Amino acid sequence: MKAIEESVKKIIEAIGEDVTREGLEKTPYRFAKSLKFLTKGYNEDPISILKNGVFKEKYDEMVIIKNIDIYSLCEHHMLPFYGKCHVAYLPDGMLIGLSKIPRIVECFSRRLQVQERLTTQIAETIQNAINPLGVGVVIEATHLCMAMRGVEKQNSAAVTSAMLGAFRDERATRNEFLELIKKR
Repeated sequence: MKAIEESVKKIIEAIGEDVTREGLEKTPYRFAKSLKFLTKGYNEDPISILKNGVFKEKYDEMVIIKNIDIYSLCEHHMLPFYGKCHVAYLPDGMLIGLSKIPRIVECFSRRLQVQERLTTQIAETIQNAINPLGVGVVIEATHLCMAMRGVEKQNSAAVTSAMLGAFRDERATRNEFLELIKKR
């Protein structure tokens, strides 16, 4: 924390501000504390999250958790991106406790990220944990690095997907998932 605080003080001074001014004097501490929270995913293990949340069950229909809020930091500019994550899988004898999927999403999103990697990490973690017949993940996000700097396109959204197993190989499965996650 202290190293981050000292670095933030230097940044504030480098942009021409007075780090001792009333509104800024606690900013280095607040920034360090905020950054620690926003990157807490580095201290979490996705396998440990799933450890007690996997169950044997004969259910064989699609399981979908949709509209999971995501907040992450773009690794290129350290600016936020945020949106919704939709996750589905086709069980093959094993289920994941419903709350564990948003926890996996949170674990990976609370790291410096690119949306494409985030999408893949979620899908591969579920695939490796329970070896389902397939996994589908779609993320729709707004990137502040595109909205408030650079191209300044405030209404743009990035959509990424990772389709594994039946979601990649079977058009009907993929289409069912995509139809079910459409906003209603």
